Amino acid sequence: MFGVISPSDVIGMGLPTPLSGSQSTTGMHGSARVRLRSGENGTTLEDLHQSSPLRVLFPIAADGDPLTAALITTSGGLVGGDSLTVDLAVGENAQGLFVAQAAEKIYRSTGADGRIDVRLTAGPGGWLEFLPQETILFDNARLRRNTDIDVPPGGRLLAGEILVFGRTARGERMARGLVRDSWKIRRGGRLVWHDALHLDGDITAHLDNPAGFGGCHAAATLALVADDASRLLAVLRSCVDDTDLRFGATIVNGILVGRWLAADTLALRRSFGIAWGELRAAAGGWPKTLPRLWHI
Repeated sequence: MFGVISPSDVIGMGLPTPLSGSQSTTGMHGSARVRLRSGENGTTLEDLHQSSPLRVLFPIAADGDPLTAALITTSGGLVGGDSLTVDLAVGENAQGLFVAQAAEKIYRSTGADGRIDVRLTAGPGGWLEFLPQETILFDNARLRRNTDIDVPPGGRLLAGEILVFGRTARGERMARGLVRDSWKIRRGGRLVWHDALHLDGDITAHLDNPAGFGGCHAAATLALVADDASRLLAVLRSCVDDTDLRFGATIVNGILVGRWLAADTLALRRSFGIAWGELRAAAGGWPKTLPRLWHI
């Protein structure tokens, strides 16, 4: 969900490199809070608070896109004991796109869990777009992530997540560790969807089990919260026709949910990006093209 600068880039910037699990004692505790509001000049920044290693930058938005913020983790990734807290909100009639700068890495832990807490809030008439990059889980990584979303009637929100179990480009897989990824979505404070993925210990057994991931080691989730989300179910289903992907989409209590499983991470990413572009156009009237940062 957040971008990470590679360790080599961090060294070049004069910043500390990430510690191994055995070296980390207290861990990093970064936070980012962003508030956007609507006014005479359109959507503007109302409030920003950030603490290392989280940073929020505001690149020039692409033509036709809303105000855009890039989320960056300058440490190069998370190890056991690290925690990040992100709180993003767009006010009434405000519009914002939050995009990860690069893939996020969860490194091996010697026992402690890494934790990420995300809160997303969109006001009435608002649009909040939370576009992830991949979260890459190294072998023996331990991650607990909670995503809490609240959208009142009249608000709209598009959010997602991509999990990759191992550095697949190097032929590596996550064999052991912990992944606890929980989502809660509320409409005006009322819980309408609660979902959690929990894998602990022998990750390989879950990934290879035909009743589990069926040999896939990449997964993605997309959720659209809008008053008229049900009308876009057919749009989402029509976006995915790759027979090498396992895909499903449905409506749960008015929330449009799409899920992907794949053995080929790049194929999943391409499919996810196409679906995202179609949905942001159909639901918000934005260009189908995703921001340049997502393609780097």
